[in-house]
Amino acid sequence: MHVQRRILSWLLLPLMALCSLSVVAEPVDGAAQALHMLGYLGADYPATVANGEVVDAGEYREQLEFLGVLQGLIQALPANDSREQLEAGVASLRKKVEQRDEGAVVSLQARQLAALLASAYEVSQAPSITPDPARGEPLYAQNCSVCHGATGAGDGPAGVGLEPPPANLRNAARLDHLSLYDIYNTIGLGVEGTDMVGFADQLDDRQRWDLASYIASFTADTSLKGDSFGIASLAAQTPAEIESAKGKDAAALFRAQRAAPAIEQRGAAQLIAHTAQTLEKSLKAYRDGDQEQAYDLSVGAYLEGFELVESALDNIDSGQRKTTERSLMAYRQALQDNLSVGQAAQRLEQAKVELDKSAALLDSDHGMSASLTFISSLLILLREGLEAILVLAAILAFLRNTGQEKTVRSVHLGWGLAILAGIGTWALAAYLIDVSGAQRELLEGATALFASVMVLWLGVWMHDRRHAAAWQNYISSSLVSGGGRFGFALLAFFSVYRELFEVILFYETLWLQAGPEGHNMVFAGAGVALVLLLGVAWIILRGSRKLPLATFFTLNAILLCVLSVVFAGHGVAALQEAGVLGTRPVSFFEFDWLGIHPDAYSLGAQAFALIAIVVLYGRSWLAERQRAALGTK
Repeated sequence: MHVQRRILSWLLLPLMALCSLSVVAEPVDGAAQALHMLGYLGADYPATVANGEVVDAGEYREQLEFLGVLQGLIQALPANDSREQLEAGVASLRKKVEQRDEGAVVSLQARQLAALLASAYEVSQAPSITPDPARGEPLYAQNCSVCHGATGAGDGPAGVGLEPPPANLRNAARLDHLSLYDIYNTIGLGVEGTDMVGFADQLDDRQRWDLASYIASFTADTSLKGDSFGIASLAAQTPAEIESAKGKDAAALFRAQRAAPAIEQRGAAQLIAHTAQTLEKSLKAYRDGDQEQAYDLSVGAYLEGFELVESALDNIDSGQRKTTERSLMAYRQALQDNLSVGQAAQRLEQAKVELDKSAALLDSDHGMSASLTFISSLLILLREGLEAILVLAAILAFLRNTGQEKTVRSVHLGWGLAILAGIGTWALAAYLIDVSGAQRELLEGATALFASVMVLWLGVWMHDRRHAAAWQNYISSSLVSGGGRFGFALLAFFSVYRELFEVILFYETLWLQAGPEGHNMVFAGAGVALVLLLGVAWIILRGSRKLPLATFFTLNAILLCVLSVVFAGHGVAALQEAGVLGTRPVSFFEFDWLGIHPDAYSLGAQAFALIAIVVLYGRSWLAERQRAALGTK
């Protein structure tokens, strides 16, 4: 049964030993591989011996072989105060295995060595964002169930005939000797000598942690409740360790909590830590020559971390928010411009300094005060919703002033569907599929540019029909009764939808930052913002009725043209955040509310929108002059 495994192991040992010698330049990678092996030994050795006798000769021999590779990995690590202790520990571990000591003794020493190794070489064994098994479930179905089976019992159709067979992930005795980090590490690195390949290239860090947590749920009763162990303990310790120290009830609770950790991933400290850690991985990839991966990581570091705390930071110190954002973009641009590793590292260090300053502000006493929670909630909805409400109010005022009630209903349908679509998109991203921050910003950027074109067209269109005769002539056509209704509904949809997804994410982050005691302030701030937005709409609708039609059309056209320029700036900025466009900082003032950013691309898009306005309105003015000249003849 084990012949093929023995042959594979013998063939792979030289390759693994060679790989172990290559980790001198990358101590974290070498330490991670050693931690992976220690976890494997701690979980699999207990089943190979009983009462000092070998019960599975093939597995026992494999333990000895991998101990030899482990010794090579430790010896290849850079020298420090703990390496000699680690070498002695591995030698002692090997001696215990050779003496056929009991599994519990060997597992305990393997765990102790793993803890020492992680501390000595600063290997983080905890996720920067709390794992979410709900996100891990579809990942398991897509990547694991074909071999391990739908329920994790190792009975998947692709596993038939494999030697060794796929692991039974419902084997509680084995899973109890694996930490969540061990499972995460195995997903990323695979298992040598088996058909279990590594998924580090297919799944990012967060996905592997989510998947590890879901796999842990196979042997857990997630209905159990009790005091929290904390994410660092849940990730680094094993149920067997907890049972040994605190008893069976504590171990059962530990299993439940690591399979369904209390969600903390939107806290400011965790999000900024995620940004810093991902940036370090980005620089490593850049140092290794993988520029594309380095750039992608730099984009993800911003979008999945710092961007989600920008709103709260803005209300504490908007200058620091802008400085931090610029430093992150400067590092990203260094990668895109193919600067030297030293120059990129220098920019990264500056970004980390600014991140630390931002984290300190967000962690300070005033960071979570009731007043700041209220203001943050107010400004999130007010800032993100003002543009949409201005577009909707302008369209509705125009349609009601011109008696197009049927088209008004189409506009209401458009923004109503946008709310449903925004909530649906958030639900899909949170629970069913993995919508990255880059995809979110790409969507926002594309819809903002689309809205820029649409409102510009609508503004010019209104300007052309600002005179009663021109309007009456238009009414006789079929545009509003046909495709025009669809156009207005489409503009209403995109005006609301483009911001709603991000608004929900900002409120989700604020909700967790505020804590239970601040939830009332979140509701209060959002409620006041909603009243203010509705007030703006009411003022536009009511005020427009008192204006002459020509004056109303002119003012409405001006408003929409201004919004077209604003949307152009926002759209390019969102595409830059998504990593689609680069950045080119210039000396210019910044005004977020008007979409003005000190960047050549963003300002260029707004300049293009202004030129388009001048050209289109100039054409309209010339056409009007020509009509007037013909009328006088």
